[in-house]
Amino acid sequence: MDAFLYSAVRTPFGRFNGALAGVRPDDLAARVIEALLAKAPGLDGAAVDDVIWGNANGAGEENRNVGRMAALLAGLPTSVPGTTINRLCGSSLDAAMGGSRAIETGDADVVVVGGVESMTRAPWVLPKPAKGFPARDVTAVSTTLGWRLTNPKMPKEWTASLGECNEQLQDRYGVSRERQDEFAVRSHQLAAAAWDDGFYDDLVAPVEGLARDEGIRADSTVDKLAGLAPAFRPDGTITAGNASPLSDGASAALLGSAAAAERIGLQPVARIAGRGTFALDPQAFGYAPVEAANRALVRAGIGWDQIGAVELNEAFAVQSLVCVDAWLAEGLKDPSLVNTRGGAIAIGHPLGASGGRVLATLAKVLRERGERYGVAAVCIGVGQGLAVVLENLQVAG
Repeated sequence: MDAFLYSAVRTPFGRFNGALAGVRPDDLAARVIEALLAKAPGLDGAAVDDVIWGNANGAGEENRNVGRMAALLAGLPTSVPGTTINRLCGSSLDAAMGGSRAIETGDADVVVVGGVESMTRAPWVLPKPAKGFPARDVTAVSTTLGWRLTNPKMPKEWTASLGECNEQLQDRYGVSRERQDEFAVRSHQLAAAAWDDGFYDDLVAPVEGLARDEGIRADSTVDKLAGLAPAFRPDGTITAGNASPLSDGASAALLGSAAAAERIGLQPVARIAGRGTFALDPQAFGYAPVEAANRALVRAGIGWDQIGAVELNEAFAVQSLVCVDAWLAEGLKDPSLVNTRGGAIAIGHPLGASGGRVLATLAKVLRERGERYGVAAVCIGVGQGLAVVLENLQVAG
């Protein structure tokens, strides 16, 4: 049995401390589920077999299984179960992969998948002392991004900052600062053009008066980015301009079997054709999508020469470029096929929501370009990568 993508929607992605700062992550998740269900008004909420939701933090208002909480807040019947999964930046893509497996095995017919992150509202946490009332000071730790309360048994090279890990990628592959800045400018220009062209109009549901991704800078130039100081090493190449920003947002998708079309009231737009998961040394996480995508293609039974579009989450420009270079060596036809409607450097990267964004964007790009197959991929902190191959049903053989 095959699993299909029927529809998808996301919120605009807000800046850190920006327009969505006042919105709880469970409310963001509920609103995007409401918007998704509004795309299938004939679907009885009780027909949803499960809600599988991604979230990378889990330490604040999204604690206690935000997938279940969001389903309840969105008005789904209490009989609809919900779960939350955490694969850091890949959480919502992992949710889609898990939902598709449930459909393929016959365990479910209709599944709501997605993810949410409010990096603005991520709390500070205190380590719990072994005994009450310690005499020493206790330091509050931010849960916004990266390692926290790290186990001292972990090797130091594994627990380097995300930025330092990507500077190490630059050391290994020699991706220049200029090339990274050029990639970042392209992301902003393509994202701005996509919004101006109306590409995102039916993929994004406004929240709190925010109707458009908040971080896009259409006037970005290589000269402007060249003036930014390195963020992680004094002599480094990664800056705030060529890395994805801290962001807030949510994404959701409706998956189902072929037989579910009548209940959903829609025709599917894409088939989940292949999935791939890969892991390597934690500090090399930015390179993990390379093999994840290769494995997804093998499982789809196709090669890179058949891929007409790629959506790769742009955690960092350097990470994106080394992945694209590797795929070109594997047979990807043209680097211009990657992120044709902008990427996370411009749009934003709310960790738990980004996988759903790249999957939905890929499905629409495939329809727009009349291409049959595409790849959605994400890198994941602590050394992992995920990828999904979609088949556009408009041109499926």
